[in-house]
Amino acid sequence: MADATLDALYQEVILDHNRRPRNFHPMEHASCSADGKNPNCGDQLTVWLKVEDERVSDISFQGQGCAISKASASMMTEALKGKSRADAVQLYDKVHKLVTGEDLTIAKDRELGSLRALGGVSKFPMRVKCASLAWHAMKAALDGTAVVSTEGPEDARSAS
Repeated sequence: MADATLDALYQEVILDHNRRPRNFHPMEHASCSADGKNPNCGDQLTVWLKVEDERVSDISFQGQGCAISKASASMMTEALKGKSRADAVQLYDKVHKLVTGEDLTIAKDRELGSLRALGGVSKFPMRVKCASLAWHAMKAALDGTAVVSTEGPEDARSAS
């Protein structure tokens, strides 16, 4: 498939998840949650996870943000349902490398599925934090951290 066609397809995936975000609701009886914020763009969201027998049995998010932030969060919730805690952390690492451009070969990883659409973000450094915010919040929730910021721990504390 030509690069232009693939880019258009990936753009449509992101737009669809922004327009119709999946799992966009608060969750009662979550096992863990974390608030995430990106002061540079104004994105703020909460990620809730229900973890049973070391598996993500349910995940949701709610908040406000740019199209990339919302789409990434929506795509994350679909990708992580049913995954083990360890697989969720491994996917977090892969997506981080994808959106930062740290590992260009990761964009060919078929296991990422539609998440590969986020790879284009690496060309726009100001958008990397938008795409990674939900993932940082998910990882923070699994680690037992209540608040996370794209600007570091000091900024996260001021959010509470």
